[in-house]
Amino acid sequence: MKLSEIYKIADAFAPKRLSDEYCKTAGAYDNSGLLVEACEEVTGIVFSLDLTNAAIDKAIAHGANLIITHHPVIYGKISNVCMNDPMILGEKLVRCIREGISVISMHLNLDVVKGGIDDCLMQGIMRAAGAPVGALLGIQHPVEDSGYGKVYDVQPIALGALAENMKTVFSTDRILVYGDKNEEVSRVASFCGAGADEGAILYAKKMGAQVMVSSDFKHHLLQLLSESGISVIVLTHYASEQYGFEKYSKKIREQVDIPCVYHTEDNLF
Repeated sequence: MKLSEIYKIADAFAPKRLSDEYCKTAGAYDNSGLLVEACEEVTGIVFSLDLTNAAIDKAIAHGANLIITHHPVIYGKISNVCMNDPMILGEKLVRCIREGISVISMHLNLDVVKGGIDDCLMQGIMRAAGAPVGALLGIQHPVEDSGYGKVYDVQPIALGALAENMKTVFSTDRILVYGDKNEEVSRVASFCGAGADEGAILYAKKMGAQVMVSSDFKHHLLQLLSESGISVIVLTHYASEQYGFEKYSKKIREQVDIPCVYHTEDNLF
């Protein structure tokens, strides 16, 4: 299949225009899309949350010449594209180009789309709380028929039990809990990735959330949440997003007629 055909399929599930709309309304920055074009005909695809050397190794081993990531391989300033780049990014870009491996990154558009990564985080937490699925009460940053940052009701459950069940749902043992583990919670605010900021806390508080779930919390945010009486469950950034990214990869696999492999970084779960 041609690279352009695969990008069209990938974009149909998570249109880049959603990233553009989110950035415009939320004051965010993104760099999604086809970021490395090194082939025309695609022989195979590796899906990986990040462009890592291990993901490149897997692509080479499987004869794949396209890697689809969630996090943009090129995001901020690039000082150089050299093998001796101390930040490693240049090395990875050089390797991809030399090996004829293209890279597509589906970032904020995949976060905010209906059924995307932020939705999947919510659905996984609802599953961890137990059926029946609760009601979605609000979205902090609406984008078309979904968006980013959700507040919703779940089956009443002890905070500690919810965290333990989330370990199973999100395939991770690395979960931190701030709050009384015996306290019953029934309203959750969740933000995939590093979306917890002052605005998210204000939204969670306004909507009556009893617990916030996200990743990469700064100390002062944990302090604000504690003083606001909101408990916190901290997933690794990787665990909070790979759950939804893997589901996205399956949608692409059903639409293409070439070999596909899903790559995981076990040390980041």
